Amino acid sequence: MFAATVLTLYPEMFPGPLGLSLAGRALGDGRWSLEAVNIRDFAIDKHRTVDDTPAGGGAGMVLRADVLAAAIDSVSDNEPGGRPILAMTPRGKPLTQQRIRALAAGPGAILLCGRFEGFDERIFDGRDVEQVSIGDYVLSGGEMGALVLLDACIRLLPGVMGAPSSGDEESFESGLLEYPHYTRPQQWEGRTIPEVLRSGDHARIAAWRKAQAEADTRSRRPDLWERHVGARVQPPSGAQAKKDE
Repeated sequence: MFAATVLTLYPEMFPGPLGLSLAGRALGDGRWSLEAVNIRDFAIDKHRTVDDTPAGGGAGMVLRADVLAAAIDSVSDNEPGGRPILAMTPRGKPLTQQRIRALAAGPGAILLCGRFEGFDERIFDGRDVEQVSIGDYVLSGGEMGALVLLDACIRLLPGVMGAPSSGDEESFESGLLEYPHYTRPQQWEGRTIPEVLRSGDHARIAAWRKAQAEADTRSRRPDLWERHVGARVQPPSGAQAKKDE
């Protein structure tokens, strides 16, 4: 079972939207578990202080490494192949569908949610913590990012989506954005469903969808298109090695 533990200053934010729809049903069915742990419980003074002023000066406050380490140690699996620990931070590596698939296939994850100006950098040296970002923007805290990451993982768990192939053609699965979709009514405000989708010709439909996915990716996400084209023209490792001989 996929086991999620969230270290946060606001445990009441969970499960939040993860208690609804597909994720909520899966949680109720026991397909995944969720524990929200209050970082403040690991403060070492009577005021339950979790932050302090930035070394060297500056605005805001920084989450203390000693408090964070105590919180992590209380839930860490402490064994090879255990759950990875991920810190939600805009300084992290961008989250990808490939990473989501790897996480969903594992035992779960421990998510560390930042607040204020962020984390004392020493926590990343002192503990095996992977820094993850959900986008090039700043939120009030890591909780929203944790919800996003967990939702992306949970929908991939066996039995959560209706059919095992439901996500096979979604955006990013093949390195492309997903093709556009249509449904009834056939005409709406003078706009008609493309004829090819009404043709019943599965080969034509597949070709149209592939062309649309490529065109949309090329125009909307040139970064994805460049990586996709690069992956297509990359020779097999054996062929490259033979070429280099």
